[in-house]
Amino acid sequence: MTLSIRQATSADADTVWTLLEPVIRQGETYALPRDMTREAALEFWMGEGRWCFLAEHKGQAVGTYLMKANQMGGGDHVANCGYVTATSARGQGVAQALCEHSQAEARRRGFTAMQFNFVVSTNTGAVRLWQKLGYEIAGTLPGAFLHPVHGPVDVHVMFKTLV
Repeated sequence: MTLSIRQATSADADTVWTLLEPVIRQGETYALPRDMTREAALEFWMGEGRWCFLAEHKGQAVGTYLMKANQMGGGDHVANCGYVTATSARGQGVAQALCEHSQAEARRRGFTAMQFNFVVSTNTGAVRLWQKLGYEIAGTLPGAFLHPVHGPVDVHVMFKTLV
């Protein structure tokens, strides 16, 4: 799948919401309230101190990611990202393209590492992909996520040096 990935603008808010809403409502991969409002979700994804990107294929939005500093002050050299792929585009390389783009973008912005703080262990496709792309599980938080189907499941903190 040939993708065009660009920084999103406020004019893309409706499009970003159409990608986020199903993932938020499903509640299986992000520690966000399943009843989160559109406004709160867009603030979380596109708000102050965050960069939001949109992936398109043939003019259709197929994915999005957010990037921010993982922490303030002494931790602001480490990037943190979140990724969402449209249901219709899963398994077609969108997440990998988003992650690779985000790594290049993070380097361009001066980040020297990337950390994923909350990778739900039952999201096995994501765990495998991040490991394939060089991320290591730095730690596991037992039962830290209340999965709507499986109950308490582990969460991984994953890390990769970018320099």
